[in-house]
Amino acid sequence: MLEATFVLIAVLILLLISSAPIAVALGLTSLVYFYYFTLIPMTQVSERLFNALNSFPLMAIPFFILAANIMSRGGISRRLTDFGAAMVGHLRGGMAITTVLACMFFAAVSGSSPATVVAVGALMIPAMVKNGYPKEFSTGLVATSGSLGILVPPSIPLIVFGIATEQNIGDLFLAGILPGILAGVMLLGMAVFVAWKKGYGNAGAGFRMSNADKLKAFRDAILALALPFLVLGGIYSGWFTPTEAAAVAVAYSLVVSLLIYREIKISQLWEVTLSSVKTSAMVMFIIANGILFTFVLASERIPGSISATINDWDLQPWQFLILVNILLLFVGCVMETSSAILILAPILLPIAMDLGIDPIHFGIVVVMNLEIGMITPPLGLNLFVASGMSGMSVVGVAKAALPSALVLLGALALVTFVPFFATAFVG
Repeated sequence: MLEATFVLIAVLILLLISSAPIAVALGLTSLVYFYYFTLIPMTQVSERLFNALNSFPLMAIPFFILAANIMSRGGISRRLTDFGAAMVGHLRGGMAITTVLACMFFAAVSGSSPATVVAVGALMIPAMVKNGYPKEFSTGLVATSGSLGILVPPSIPLIVFGIATEQNIGDLFLAGILPGILAGVMLLGMAVFVAWKKGYGNAGAGFRMSNADKLKAFRDAILALALPFLVLGGIYSGWFTPTEAAAVAVAYSLVVSLLIYREIKISQLWEVTLSSVKTSAMVMFIIANGILFTFVLASERIPGSISATINDWDLQPWQFLILVNILLLFVGCVMETSSAILILAPILLPIAMDLGIDPIHFGIVVVMNLEIGMITPPLGLNLFVASGMSGMSVVGVAKAALPSALVLLGALALVTFVPFFATAFVG
């Protein structure tokens, strides 16, 4: 057992150091284990990979990715931002408020952080710069607010956590509501404070609109505004499962974009679908190899060994949560979110439950830590997406996002030590 464990760790570290993609590193490490340390025929590896993806809840992921692409291309995200600008764009800090709220609304139907950054950033970064906000502040705010995409339900990482730990995905979605609102409100407060203190948004008065114009903006956006309520309301009322909700989001977005807004042509659907397939394939490949690696860890009883060791330390729940936060904040900087969840959640959750920590609360803490990792160098994905959209360097975006990241750390601390924020809506 010790020999196999040592080889597994060595191979995984070697592959990661050599810059192998995380999915490849997990898959090759698993293959080494199957070939040298088990009697399982190699032909069964493909079966295990297939079975890893043969999951009804996992079907929600490609649907949410497709829905996000349709919304971005079909004018839904633009109408959300236009409505926000019409309501508060004339205020000092109003465009920053619009940006955060638009990210929260888009996150509530896309489940993806990078998709939120792309959809909102493409519209709001130029608009904020045009209206008196520095590019650095605008880009940093979009990168950070976009990270709410993996916390505000429906959330792809919450789906992955539910599958990896056999927790109820609907309960995880319910648990993410209040922390998502908390983080969003804290970002709003920070953005408004900075805008007022530094005089950002002086040209925002150009967005002052008459009541008639505001009403028109509301009418234009009402179908876009209804989508989050349809998706989340359908899940929480029991009308449909998270996977069915994702399919409903695709159908609704397609009908609205194609037949009502008419901003997507039938000829463009192939491009939108192909882009979604590529993204979905990448995510699913990571998940399949992550689940395979989780099986390897379980076969070697590594989670049980780690659990026994930590239990011997006789930690209090709050001490364990501090250690978990430190670990996950570091892991989030260097590892893709789904991979981190698939590897660490099955190891850490049993320990948390032994200490009396609610598993749903723990899942939210895990995702919030990895949310901050999305805006932290060297591998924070949102930094690269925002960099490509604004023309700033990744380091520049990271510096610009630092104040917002500190705000998210504050939200993480509150949710970590006040479980009510995560369990208030869970029956």
